[in-house]
Amino acid sequence: MKKIHLSIIILFASLAALAQPNVAEIKFNSTTHDFGRFKEEAGPQTVNFEFENTGTSDLLISRVTASCGCTTPEWTKHPIRPGEKGFVAVTYDPRNRPNKFKKTVAVYTNTQPAVHVLVIEGDVIPRELTLEEIYRFDAGGVRFKSNHLAFTDIERGKKKIKVMEIINTLDEPVTLGFERVPEHLSLKTKPATLKPGEKGVIEGTYDASKIDDWGYVNSLIRIVKNGEAVNNSYFVASANLVEDFSSWSKEKLENAPLFEIENTRFDFGEIKQKEKADIEFKFKNSGKSDLVIRKVRSSCGCTTVTPANTVIKPGESSIIKAVFDAGARKGKQHKVITVITNDPKKSQVSLVVSGTVLESE
Repeated sequence: MKKIHLSIIILFASLAALAQPNVAEIKFNSTTHDFGRFKEEAGPQTVNFEFENTGTSDLLISRVTASCGCTTPEWTKHPIRPGEKGFVAVTYDPRNRPNKFKKTVAVYTNTQPAVHVLVIEGDVIPRELTLEEIYRFDAGGVRFKSNHLAFTDIERGKKKIKVMEIINTLDEPVTLGFERVPEHLSLKTKPATLKPGEKGVIEGTYDASKIDDWGYVNSLIRIVKNGEAVNNSYFVASANLVEDFSSWSKEKLENAPLFEIENTRFDFGEIKQKEKADIEFKFKNSGKSDLVIRKVRSSCGCTTVTPANTVIKPGESSIIKAVFDAGARKGKQHKVITVITNDPKKSQVSLVVSGTVLESE
């Protein structure tokens, strides 16, 4: 009888062992690391996250992904046997990334759960920027902070002033001048003459009452140094000319035009190189006063745009026609048409033209 009981116990023990399959388990010494404060010029910082396979089957890391391109992981690639150790090394590159950071790394394994998250953090002390990094645009020894003087939005009929910092890196005084300056823009340097090593500003005044245009407008300005034009030295002055609807009365807003367009996207499908695609955007004036198409502009010279009408009466419909010229282009195409109207709710609408240009044999 005792032998029968012993046999039953052994049988159940064997069945219990068979019921527990071999599994891999991962145990990290730590899943977080704080690099603390360190200087940007110290370069990439690395931490090793060590782990052990505490399971009964081989552990395998299939992949490791970081939440940011600034973080690079390395890890044990071969299978880790039960009781053996491995690592996940995480390197953070602080270059051009000052101040505090917190990044995550996902480790994918054959364990349950399959994903394990590691966290790194720290605080990067920014390095001192060089003169060339602060004043990035060089115009014959006079360096500008940028080659773009952006006035952003300006209401029609109003003025706006913007300044740009400059520095004279030469061993001689410099007086700057400007060519190709449009009538609506005035530029002056303060001080008028920069001493060697002296800093100053270019002050620009944009008078939107002197330009008959709408939307984004830019001008290419040539730089003159001590009376002579500097070779290949230009900067851009730009503005987005908008209508001021804030002064409209409640009654005027209630009786405003309404630009109602059927679809803001058009896919011309597939065409071959040198072929053209005809495009149409249908719209209606659902408002109570005349809808005026102020301007229609394409993001590419490959797309010509023509509105059928520029003044649309209340209740009337119209179309905006466009032609996309594939030319020598190939592959997927994505162009934007900007429509500017006197609709206070949709004064600037973006229409998207897309498709694929097949390479000719």
